[in-house]
Amino acid sequence: MHVISSIIHTLSDESKRNFITILRQKNKRNDTKNIQLFKLLDTTSTAKDLDIQIYGKRAKGAYHALCKRLYDTLIDFIAAKSFEEETSEEMETLKLLRASRSFFEQKQYKIAFKTVSKAEQKAKTYALFSILNEIYYTQIQYAHLNRGIAIEALFANFRNNKKSLQQEENLNLFYATVQHELMKQRRDAVPIIKNTLSKFGLSITQDLTFRSLFKILEITNQTAHITRDYHAILPFVEEVYTQIDAKEDVIDKHLFYHIQILYYVSNSYFRNKDFDTSQQYLVLMHEQMKKHQDKYYKRFFPQYTLLLSLNLNYTGQAEDAILMLDTFDYEKYKDQIAYILDLKLSHIVYYFQQQQFKEALGILNDFYHSDHWYTEKAGLAWVINKNLIEILLRIELDHIDVVESRVNSFKKKHGAYLKSNRETRASKFLKLATMYYHKPEIVTTAAFKDKIYNELTTPTPEDEDIFDMSFYAWIKTKAEGTTLYETTLQLVQQ
Repeated sequence: MHVISSIIHTLSDESKRNFITILRQKNKRNDTKNIQLFKLLDTTSTAKDLDIQIYGKRAKGAYHALCKRLYDTLIDFIAAKSFEEETSEEMETLKLLRASRSFFEQKQYKIAFKTVSKAEQKAKTYALFSILNEIYYTQIQYAHLNRGIAIEALFANFRNNKKSLQQEENLNLFYATVQHELMKQRRDAVPIIKNTLSKFGLSITQDLTFRSLFKILEITNQTAHITRDYHAILPFVEEVYTQIDAKEDVIDKHLFYHIQILYYVSNSYFRNKDFDTSQQYLVLMHEQMKKHQDKYYKRFFPQYTLLLSLNLNYTGQAEDAILMLDTFDYEKYKDQIAYILDLKLSHIVYYFQQQQFKEALGILNDFYHSDHWYTEKAGLAWVINKNLIEILLRIELDHIDVVESRVNSFKKKHGAYLKSNRETRASKFLKLATMYYHKPEIVTTAAFKDKIYNELTTPTPEDEDIFDMSFYAWIKTKAEGTTLYETTLQLVQQ
């Protein structure tokens, strides 16, 4: 795919319209081709013969120059857009700092010191250590112009902030190290996290900032998502959240992080099948979303809806879960592509569990992009689940040719990955599912039932991931002649 096409595909429809408006404003001549090139690259995945389409003849030199100008303008547009989307606290603090420096340069010292002091207070309030470092540099640089400054106290503030800044840098190193270790070893997530915290001199019991605790909880959630070991992670999540909850006096100042934290905690309880506690945290999450005139309501509504619908579905309220997603405004939230894809895949699962296979297929047919595209947007685990669900759906609909091609494609694309990452149960499940499809009568034999139980279950059901259980429920119903949804509920409640 053309690199500019890849960039364009990251933009929402509204951003595309805004960008075209900017191009029109910049164009001084009517024959400028940048808008035409933008629209072509927005609708095609190949750059073949685009120079002919634009100029009516071979014009490689002019075409490459046009691409370079469009690329540069796109980068400027996205950079400006990202600045607009920066948290208002950071931007306001930076504006105050820059204004103070301008006042110092113009020798307006009184207003300069007042402005930089205001920037310092805001940076302290929101734990903006890197900006605070620059603020102290500025105060130290001009300290000799203000006799009221206690220079030793200023130096002490500077040194203390350096420690906090180092702690934040250590958190970034912690984040990168855990990710790297998980690529090599996908199990024993809690020891990896705790050992890495210790390696960089971090402890959740020390006086970490709200943002630092958020980062630790973020990597913990991502770790559990990769390993699907939410049971082992839960005590650690509870321990971290206890530290966050103790910082009640600053929670409102970190509203964005607080909402996301509540989602992580609620999700951890859901994946551990503690639905009551999960829903309690969802209530808290929704209350925070409503604060400050719904400041972050739109931003978090898709993931809130996802987790609420999952809780409903796995507590016997499938009709409510389906209705919630039937009426969800996907167009309104299309810029949050990862959660939109999760919502649609969940919608398919809900219909599938109710044996409404045609309705499930209707949503599945909306997935028209390549697996590579979906991997970039939602991750490989999402793609594997989507492919497995499609195979089961095709089996139920008896799409003979499609079943064979999907199974072969799955083995070719994901077989080596599953084997190298010790994800053997997915491969074993697929093998059993295809055995059933080719010879349905085998599923009721004692030998086949034993095979299902031995290869797809663990001795401790409470450790089982809820989504793995959902796949197991399907093959179990075939062996026992039960209904899928009721079997699923029985498994998750045991």
